[in-house]
Amino acid sequence: MTRQIISATKIFDGYHFHTDSQIVIDAGKIIAIEPLSARANEHIEGMIVPGFIDLQVNGGGGVLLNSTPTVAGIKTIVAAHLEFGTTAMLPTLITDTVEVMSQAAYAIAEARKNNVAGVLGIHFEGPHLSVAKKGAHSEQYIREISEPEWAVISRQDIGLVKVTIAPENVSVDDIKRMVSLGIKVFLGHSNATYEVAKAALDAGASGFTHLFNAMSPFTSREPGMVGAALLADDAVCGLIVDGHHVDYASCQLALKTKPVGKLLLVTDAMSVVGTDIKRFDFFDREIIRRGDKLNSTTGELAGSALDMASAVRNTYRHLGQPLERALNMASLYPAQYLGLEHQLGQLTPGAQADFVVLDDNLKVTRTWVAGC
Repeated sequence: MTRQIISATKIFDGYHFHTDSQIVIDAGKIIAIEPLSARANEHIEGMIVPGFIDLQVNGGGGVLLNSTPTVAGIKTIVAAHLEFGTTAMLPTLITDTVEVMSQAAYAIAEARKNNVAGVLGIHFEGPHLSVAKKGAHSEQYIREISEPEWAVISRQDIGLVKVTIAPENVSVDDIKRMVSLGIKVFLGHSNATYEVAKAALDAGASGFTHLFNAMSPFTSREPGMVGAALLADDAVCGLIVDGHHVDYASCQLALKTKPVGKLLLVTDAMSVVGTDIKRFDFFDREIIRRGDKLNSTTGELAGSALDMASAVRNTYRHLGQPLERALNMASLYPAQYLGLEHQLGQLTPGAQADFVVLDDNLKVTRTWVAGC
């Protein structure tokens, strides 16, 4: 790969904005951001920003990972979200049988072996959840953890592994075992008390899945899972900023409460992203899309039609956040949580050349992965 020099009206490197500058790329890595010169091979009208990182992607491009747990299915999901600036992700498997879990893990391993760009690993959202807070998850597949699930989640060839568990249904010892295996343990779909959630954090759980949604609420005499999430300065929280899952005022409260860097934008995207699909089968139900909102035929919200660029726009426009913070919630902060900040989430020397061009309306016009 030859050296590329791309100039732009504005470049955000994850820390600072550079105006009338150019980005130098060699062998898929960032070499420098330097003042504008005649050396540039190409000029971009718009703003170059780090590629987005999404830790919760159920599907896209007409494909749901549960329904198509194959390399081809993963490639379709990745391609759909690439159009909206997501250059790295954890494809997410919703509560399902151990057979489907195994198929998804095998597909992720094959995708990574074959260098499918942007696949960091896998997120198992369930099946060890609370029936009371199951949301759109299928009750018939919610169960206690057993050796067949351990065999799947402890594989060493599937990259980063994130699991969402309800701590009232998974023991502290099992949480410690997961953490010892390098698994990222998130708490969610849970009706746990504050004390139970705190014990899970003490055992090594490090995050909360879609803050406020499908978790015991904060009340005057019972802080619940939400209280534990907001008080735990070291724990990160995924946040779905689509105007449907969480009221914008609640999002603003979380931003005022959590330390900078601990709120991560996630999409919880379903198969409709990148398509005009209006309805699709989901286990024994159907999911219906009305505008940018998805509901199961049984009534509850069922994932989202959100893409990461829209989440960034909503954070900037509706939550009143500085643009750099909105961008970092989609890039630098997830990279930092995963321990990948020297490779992803920023455009500094040595980092992978994953970046996105945004127009004046913060819509994606082009995306690069590893300089391509």
